[in-house]
Amino acid sequence: MKNTASKRGLPVQKDSSGSAYRSGTAARLAGLSVETLRVWERRYQLSGAGRSDSGQRLYTAEQVNRLRLLKNLVDQGHGIGLIAGLQIAQLEELARTHASDQVHRAGPIRVALVGQRLKERLAVTGHTNLSLDIRSNSATLDDAMSALPDSGAEVLVVEIAELDESAVPLIEQARKAADVRGVVVMYRFCASAVIRQLRMNNCLVTRVPTDMSELVGWCRNVLAGQRVALASERGAEPGAPQFDDDTLTGFTTARNSVGCECPRHLAEILLMVGSFERYSAQCASRNEDDALLHQELGHAAGRARGILEEAMARLAQAEGLPY
Repeated sequence: MKNTASKRGLPVQKDSSGSAYRSGTAARLAGLSVETLRVWERRYQLSGAGRSDSGQRLYTAEQVNRLRLLKNLVDQGHGIGLIAGLQIAQLEELARTHASDQVHRAGPIRVALVGQRLKERLAVTGHTNLSLDIRSNSATLDDAMSALPDSGAEVLVVEIAELDESAVPLIEQARKAADVRGVVVMYRFCASAVIRQLRMNNCLVTRVPTDMSELVGWCRNVLAGQRVALASERGAEPGAPQFDDDTLTGFTTARNSVGCECPRHLAEILLMVGSFERYSAQCASRNEDDALLHQELGHAAGRARGILEEAMARLAQAEGLPY
């Protein structure tokens, strides 16, 4: 592995206070479990922690503070995959935005609901406990048009099980009629092109959740003015590559005791997937919709790369290959 932040023996870069914390202490100070910290490190390589001479991962006070900010923002409904790559200043700004929104908020989030039995499902969950104030409730978008103008809602929540392109202009009309600050659209089945179009209209689009309490976090996100793609929509954001091309090329020529060629084959696949991921990021696009498609292609390749890299790491360890 060529990532210099993870090599054994890397000198620990202490901050001005001279503090350096082991993983268990850093996790406790940040309000995380050690297991969660390990998962975040493996998937998102987010801390850049150094190593002691004995190989123990050590964190500076600044890195612990960044972990604490990430944990707090995740608790507020932000997906870790969306914010793991942000700098500490950006995380602090995001936290201030959320705090400001909470200070200026009087009472629960005012929502207008559109969807069959959506209100009933929220009632089972306990929408009053979820800090949602339901101002109007309609079965369809057509039914909603007369109720929305005087609802006083802040967020329009639309649930359409089989979402197709015919709903896009109707949702936009409903947004204008309700004069809301944000729109959340939930679906069970939908074409990717329709999802892209709704996101271009600044709608937060996601599959219908199994736990309706997730709706509060989404409403908070749109009120904060965030155009986000949730982990439930497209899977966790891909982390940085674990292996560079030189390391993978080395795997293709490495010998082992039993003559197994799996390392070579898997390394070749990873080289191909990584190359396609980079290519998608650079590929020319005809318009914004085309650019979003290439972004999704690159994201899919990145997720596939992450899965294959986990397998490659286990295989290299089992075969005693250096990295």
